[in-house]
Amino acid sequence: MSRSHITPTAGVRPEQAPLGSPVPNVPHAISVSLPTFKDNVDYEEAAPRVVNAMVSGYPRFFVSLKVKERVAERCRQFVERYYKPASDSPDDARTPVRIVEFTIHAPAAESRPGLKHVKVFATFFPKDAYSVGKQFWQHAGEIVSSRQAAHCLRWLSLKAEEEQQEAAMLSGGKKGSTFVRLPRGNRYYSATKTATLTSTGDLNSAMTAVHMSEQKKDDEDKPVEEADGINTQDYEVYVEERYGRNLDLSFAPKAKVALQRRIASQVAHHAGSSWTGSGEYVTEKDVYLYPTGMSAIYNAHRIALSLFPERKSICFGFPYTDTLKVLQKFGPGCYFYGHGEDADIAAMEKEILEHTIGENVAEEDRILAVFCEFPSNPLLKSSNLVRLGELAEKYGFFVIVDETLGNFVNCRILEFADILVSSLSKIFSGDSNVMGGSLVLNPQRKSYSRLKDVLNREYEDLMWVEDAIFMERNSRTFQTRIAKIDENTEALCDYLRDHSKVKTVYYPKYTTTANYLTHKVEGAGFGGLFSVLFKNEKSGAQQFFDALPFYKGPSLGTNFTLACPYTILAHYYELDWASQYGIDRNLIRVAVGLEDRDTLFQGFKEALDAIQDE
Repeated sequence: MSRSHITPTAGVRPEQAPLGSPVPNVPHAISVSLPTFKDNVDYEEAAPRVVNAMVSGYPRFFVSLKVKERVAERCRQFVERYYKPASDSPDDARTPVRIVEFTIHAPAAESRPGLKHVKVFATFFPKDAYSVGKQFWQHAGEIVSSRQAAHCLRWLSLKAEEEQQEAAMLSGGKKGSTFVRLPRGNRYYSATKTATLTSTGDLNSAMTAVHMSEQKKDDEDKPVEEADGINTQDYEVYVEERYGRNLDLSFAPKAKVALQRRIASQVAHHAGSSWTGSGEYVTEKDVYLYPTGMSAIYNAHRIALSLFPERKSICFGFPYTDTLKVLQKFGPGCYFYGHGEDADIAAMEKEILEHTIGENVAEEDRILAVFCEFPSNPLLKSSNLVRLGELAEKYGFFVIVDETLGNFVNCRILEFADILVSSLSKIFSGDSNVMGGSLVLNPQRKSYSRLKDVLNREYEDLMWVEDAIFMERNSRTFQTRIAKIDENTEALCDYLRDHSKVKTVYYPKYTTTANYLTHKVEGAGFGGLFSVLFKNEKSGAQQFFDALPFYKGPSLGTNFTLACPYTILAHYYELDWASQYGIDRNLIRVAVGLEDRDTLFQGFKEALDAIQDE
């Protein structure tokens, strides 16, 4: 029987997921199966056979089939800036972009405590402006999560049922009779006792109580497709609670504090020898949570821009595609140094930075910030953060680093940055069933007080309560998971690098190694992501990818191995441009998981054996 566990079983290879299905096969999965190279090409070209098969997708690219005021306002500003109606558009296409507020109150039948109402702000715009609105959703990452959408839709459905029943009672009920609607139960739990939780209870002990009670239900371990005759909503609630150990929503604030403390503690543990200050290096008050990693990046840029709105940024190194789009589309623009190597730092200083100091320099000629990834996606290059920090002091710009691939365990980065951002959806969570992001301020930098003041005024907690609970639960084991994934990945990359059919392996151990080692924590690894090119440039990538017996789809940092033809997915309509920076169209990116070492090696051997000589 197939399983819907999110963590791989030792020695067991996952069955290939059908095209368009969720990866993993759980509610609110954040990846989608694109199992062949052609599936990925057809996805980019919107071929009907792929589009019609999609029942899931990466949340910032795929608006859920289920699916706060300041965010709505920023969306409106973005649409108004970039949407240009055609000259022959009807009058309704020229109507103003509007914001509508909905307050959804908890129905009487909703038995889950901790939340009395949900406010939703919707931005309304002409139909032909949808592509522009979707760009904001994708680039800014300030999305409505699938759990939040499902929660709101459930409430609306229950409210509608209650109103219908009340109307029926008023029109046809007996005089003086009283109608009482019993709360809906879940058929999976109707005959069993569940853990009783109090809102004042300790978060960890409460979660432990739920976990212990669920250990008695191992015989209920069925994947979605095997739940014959079970109400879909009941089953989704069951899977969420069975695998996510979900809690009463009143625990969400405690879960968020736990996340902030967990991140601050890990970052502070690697404070670095350069810090000579007094007091705590970083605390939970310096950690801010966001609904996605891109939301953290977007808000880091927005916060910095609020201080110096006329200044451009510099994107240093080839980043994940939406980071560059944020810098280009929000604000006055950016400069791009796509190779991100030491020679580019010298060129950047000579070509731009040397012209940004002096009394007569215009504000728009100064630099706001340098953004970089450590290491970069997908070539795994590590920037010289020490040198960038020196230039920041000299020329007065912020250093903002995305450490998602380096992660809190492996790399010591905050001491060289003003702002550290991360996608918590990746290895921090690992289970690929929840989105989240974080932003950490460096209290030891001169910029701290100004950035802190802006965040105190502007920050909105947009992480949905259920997502916070799942993220807290998932991330409890992130240190041990990262250690195993590091070991698996290094062994696999060493094997691939020596293989006769492999041309190049991009991995921090072999790429800009000195820069990575400068920030690598003693005893830590090189991360769980690598990219690979094959000597058979004509068909090797497709043959390898199609034969690889692991999950294939977007995202990374999963507890299971996940691969994708990165350049096809991220830069299909700009392949020539991407190739200028070494991003080959045949690049295969692999996020290594927790599978047994022998299982990994056997699977990759099979895929390599499928590559034919040119």
